[in-house]
Amino acid sequence: MSEALLRRLAQTLLAREAASLRRQLTARESSDARINLADNDYLGLARDPAVIEGAAAAAREWGASSSASPLVTGYTALHARLESELAGWHGYPHALVMNSGYAANAAVLGGLPKKGDVVLADRLVHASMIEGILASGARLRRFAHNDLDALELMLDEERPPGGAVFVVTESVYSMDGDGPDLPRLAALRRRKDFCWVLDEAHATGWYGATGSGLQEDSGVRAAADIVVGTLGKGLGSQGAYVLSRAPEVREALINFTGGFVYSTHLAPPCVGAALAALGRVRALADERGALRELSRSWRDGLVEAGFSVPAGDSPVIPLVFGDAATTLRHAEALRAAGFIVSAIRPPTVPEGTARIRISLRRGLRSEHLAAFVAALGKTRA
Repeated sequence: MSEALLRRLAQTLLAREAASLRRQLTARESSDARINLADNDYLGLARDPAVIEGAAAAAREWGASSSASPLVTGYTALHARLESELAGWHGYPHALVMNSGYAANAAVLGGLPKKGDVVLADRLVHASMIEGILASGARLRRFAHNDLDALELMLDEERPPGGAVFVVTESVYSMDGDGPDLPRLAALRRRKDFCWVLDEAHATGWYGATGSGLQEDSGVRAAADIVVGTLGKGLGSQGAYVLSRAPEVREALINFTGGFVYSTHLAPPCVGAALAALGRVRALADERGALRELSRSWRDGLVEAGFSVPAGDSPVIPLVFGDAATTLRHAEALRAAGFIVSAIRPPTVPEGTARIRISLRRGLRSEHLAAFVAALGKTRA
C-alpha cells in the first residue's frame, strides 16, 4: 500500500475527527428495544406481518435473488406487477423499478439532461440529485430553498436555444421536513415549458387519501412530469421507482442507465414486500390524519420545552443545534435515555446547521414525547 496514500487518508480522517464530523458505523442488534427515531420506516411496515409474508412468499416462489440484470433474466413478472400497481397508485402510465432511491435520482438527472440544457434545482435537494445533475453536463442553477418567486424569475430568464429546462424539487425535504407549494409549481408547469422532476420519497404513505404522497394530498395528483419514489421508507421494503407520463423516459432509462443495465436487479423478496405494503398503506387511510396530528403535537411539545423547530405535519422534524459537538452531546444523551437518534452534520447539511433529525413513526405515544423532551432538558441544563 502506498505510504503517501495512507498518510493522506489519516490526515483527512483526523481533520474530520477534530471537527466532530467523523462518521462511524455502529451495528444495531435485533434485540435493541429503544424507540427508533432515526430510520425512515414511518408507518412501521418493515416489521408488519403482511409485509414480511409478502417477502417470504416471493422468496419461496422466485428465490432470494433476481440473479441477473433486468435486461438478462432479472426482470420478473413480479417486478412488472409492482410497476403496474405503482403507476396506477400515483396516476402515471409508466413506472420503472430500480435498486435504490440514490440510483434512481442519479439516473434520471444524470441521463436525461444534457449539455445545452439548464437545471433549476432547490438549494436543498438531495445529494443524489446533485450528483446526477453534475454528471449530466447540463448547466446547474440553484434557487433559495422553497423560494418559488426566485424560481419563476429564473424560468423567465432561461431560454436555452435548442435545449430543455428542468426544475428539480422534493415534496418533503429529508433533512428539514418541509416542502414547496406544489399547487403553485403545478400552475407554473402548465404555463411554462419545463420538465418538472419531483422526489416524493419522504411523503409516500404519510400523505394523500390513498397514501401516494403530497401531490395527491395537495390536489395536484400526477402534475410533475417525472416522479422518483422509494420502496425503502414508508413502504417498509427496499428499492425505488421512477414514474413518468412519457414512455420515452422509461425507455431511455432502460437503455442508457449503466446501473440499471449492468447491475443485478432488485431482489424478489423486496418486490414482494413492496406489493404487500401497498395494500397496507391503502388500509391505513383512517390513520393518516392521526399521523399528521402526531407530527404537530411533537413540534408543539418541543417548542413548549424551549426548543426551536419549524411548524408542519411531515414525519421529519429537524432539531437544529448548530455546531456538531453540541449535536453529538444531545444525541448521546438521547440514546442513553432509550431513543435511537442520529446526529446529522455537515456536509450532509449546511455548515452551522448540525441537527438531530427526528423521524416520527406510527405507534408513538405521548409518554415517548415526554421522555424525549425530559432527556433533552437534562442535557441542555
